[in-house]
Amino acid sequence: MKILDRYLLKTYLITFTSVFVILFFTFILQTIWLFISELAGKDLDLIMIFKFLLFASPKLIPMVLPLTVLLSAIMTFGDMAENYEFAAMKSAGVSFQRTIKGLSIFIVLLGFCSFFFANNIIPYAEYKFINFRKNIAQVKPAMAIAEGQFSTIGNINIKVNKKTGEKDEFLEGVTMHKKSNLGEGAKTVIKSKRGVLVSSENSSLLKLVLFDGYYYEDIVPKNYQDRDKMPFAKVYFKKYTINIDLSKLNTVDVDKEQIANTSAMLTFKELKYSIDSLTTNFNRELASMSENSYQRLGVNTNTIADSIVSKKSKTPELTSFLTKDEKSRILDIALSDAKSSHQTSEMNDMMFKLVKKEINNHSIAMHEKFVIGFSCLLMFFIGAPLGAIIRKGGLGLPIVFAMLIFITFHFLNTFGKKLAQESGTTPFIGAWIATIVLTPLAFYLTRKALNDSGDINFDGIIEPLQKVYNKIFKRNKTE
Repeated sequence: MKILDRYLLKTYLITFTSVFVILFFTFILQTIWLFISELAGKDLDLIMIFKFLLFASPKLIPMVLPLTVLLSAIMTFGDMAENYEFAAMKSAGVSFQRTIKGLSIFIVLLGFCSFFFANNIIPYAEYKFINFRKNIAQVKPAMAIAEGQFSTIGNINIKVNKKTGEKDEFLEGVTMHKKSNLGEGAKTVIKSKRGVLVSSENSSLLKLVLFDGYYYEDIVPKNYQDRDKMPFAKVYFKKYTINIDLSKLNTVDVDKEQIANTSAMLTFKELKYSIDSLTTNFNRELASMSENSYQRLGVNTNTIADSIVSKKSKTPELTSFLTKDEKSRILDIALSDAKSSHQTSEMNDMMFKLVKKEINNHSIAMHEKFVIGFSCLLMFFIGAPLGAIIRKGGLGLPIVFAMLIFITFHFLNTFGKKLAQESGTTPFIGAWIATIVLTPLAFYLTRKALNDSGDINFDGIIEPLQKVYNKIFKRNKTE
């Protein structure tokens, strides 16, 4: 490696590392905000919060890495162009193509590494993240019960005055309101002086043992006149045990999310195998549904084809020997069968759409493993020539251009995936549409930078913004 390549690589890596840390920390804060309801007010220790963020961090890389490559390239090459380093290189016979040669090799290697990261690390972290959120209640079941306020667990509202113990399993001053599905309001009230939460990581049930308390239950008389008296039953107990389903402790429906994120937990080979299996089953079910529909309706495709070909054949009036009442009953039966067939078709159509959406999600996840690597290369060949052309370094104008390009990339990527999920386009187009749209921009900017063309002039955009900024700044300073 020559001195020039080492210098460029060192300069770029310093900026790359700084930008990556800042952006990664920003996206981590966004993750905390998204899952704040699962973390706040549940007495989780630092180790559990660290595991939560550790498992959630790898899936942020596909968003952070391309933006880091883009912003670092614009800042590095813009700063070098602003300080006339490129002019010195050109005077020494070093072209822009030779300048980006060493960094291009680094970006290609980074793209390959990002593919292996997306294919191995992200699926494993996603699997651990989903299961950690699902099993966190088994590790610390008292997290869903806050002190001094009512917490909802399924159809139970529970409040405790104080929690003690290593896992906050010992409760003091327990008040529970249990609602009935038959009516509104609290049908059962349980108050006890003490309580213990007993759980096991291998069990799906949480046992709540209450000591020294009262059990109040509303009684609904069969006679409506007696209901105005509001009768109730009161029972004193020394020990009372309640079993609670652990899945109700989490406010998030993890099971649904687990189904939706199954594709994110699979590697490339596993995704390919799953797609083949799902497609085969989908085609088999579609053929079976069509055959069952024909058999249920008594339709023979060969007979229909023959009748269409031989138009001269005439069908006799089959209802000529029936009375009006019999004809009416037959029409009612036919209408009922038609409605039933229509409902069955709608249900099958909905089921097939869900299966097709699952197949599309798996296909999109498979393509995304390659998109992340190519997007790094694409962002570099947009950011490097753009920085050399605008000749602005630092954190001002480069951030504006980087955010505009990345927002466009992220919008097209999200739009393409949503469209492909609903079978509006192929999974390949949905996953690659952002790179397809921005690739001509990369070729255009790179060609301009290689030819040292002065056709692109940003002074018309920059100077008015600088004038507005200077006026606002001077006005605030005088005030």
